[in-house]
Amino acid sequence: MTINHVGRRSKCCLVAVTVTALAACSPTTYVLVGQPRPPITPDQVKVYSHPPSTPFQEIAVLNASNESAFGTGGQKSVDKVVERLKLQAAKLGANGVILEGFSDSESGSIGTGVGSETYGNHSAVGVGVGGSLGIFKKTGHGDAIYVPIKAD
Repeated sequence: MTINHVGRRSKCCLVAVTVTALAACSPTTYVLVGQPRPPITPDQVKVYSHPPSTPFQEIAVLNASNESAFGTGGQKSVDKVVERLKLQAAKLGANGVILEGFSDSESGSIGTGVGSETYGNHSAVGVGVGGSLGIFKKTGHGDAIYVPIKAD
């Protein structure tokens, strides 16, 4: 097998593993602590940084996560997690999510390496290269709530 075939195969494997890792998303999970309501659309769900001052009903405790193979993800990962929290809240009929916090963890890594050597009558040369890519998981926690809408 020639060097080009080895390198091409390694690149194909790295791409396949990376695509698989990016496609694998941890599901949004919840624990019911109240009565679910009829589903609504996610755009009807309001995000709160602290509990609203008006009375509300607790429906569920939510957890959502987003995995990224290119770092902890920053604001884009936070936005994706919040969207997943809103989506799950909407499915439970909650019109609000009180954000409880976010956490980061490294959930795995992908690595690959390629090596080659040549030799002649009086010399030998070996070359190798390798790389690794971390897979990070951002998780968000929140409470799905229903805030009664006041009629005008």
